[in-house]
Amino acid sequence: MSSTVIVFAIALVAWTTEGAIGFGGTVIAACIGAQFVPLDTLLPAFVVINLALSLSIVARTYSSIAWRLLGVDIAIPVALGAAGGIALARSAPAALVPAFGGFVVALAVLQLVRPADRPLALVPRLALLVVGGIAHGMFGTGGPMIVYVARRKLPDKRAFRATLAVLWITLNIALVTSFATQGAYTTEVRNLGLVIAPALIPGLIAGEQLHKRLDAARFERIVWILLLVAGSALVIRSL
Repeated sequence: MSSTVIVFAIALVAWTTEGAIGFGGTVIAACIGAQFVPLDTLLPAFVVINLALSLSIVARTYSSIAWRLLGVDIAIPVALGAAGGIALARSAPAALVPAFGGFVVALAVLQLVRPADRPLALVPRLALLVVGGIAHGMFGTGGPMIVYVARRKLPDKRAFRATLAVLWITLNIALVTSFATQGAYTTEVRNLGLVIAPALIPGLIAGEQLHKRLDAARFERIVWILLLVAGSALVIRSL
């Protein structure tokens, strides 16, 4: 099987997942796709197309967005972390890649062993949101950390997905701007974008059907298992 087909399949799985539950797309792409494509090529291509997915979710579920939670509890610490992460990304040591994979593994295990069922205390909540912002700025995917906090505040799967989509739009616009100013959109990145872009529409359609039909808790558990495997693969490959 050619690497083009594999990367297309990874993008399809990533966008189906994020379309269904509102997170997981970029971290799946980063952890699994990094086995086949360098992260500095993969992320600029993936993030800019992922904006279209988030915009589609917001357009269709605007009334479900928890604006107060987003603005008061989540946005500020994540934004502060993301600003630092974007700055660090330009000089980040290679050792941070397995560290990120290890963090994904740890959160996945924690979520599988002790699923989110109540809001976190203030200090651990703020810490996870800031770290999630840093990870998003550096790797384009702070999802696991942010989700661990947001899921405890938003048990309704529709509100959860819609609210996170607004956050991803804001963060990814900042990332795309940073990538562009660094000259990251090379011919190689644009060619990769042409490979993965056709997976967006079928991913959106499949994700919407899964969102409607599947039990949210069960599907979320499947995603955390997938992230556990993906994070482990990233650590092993990096080491």
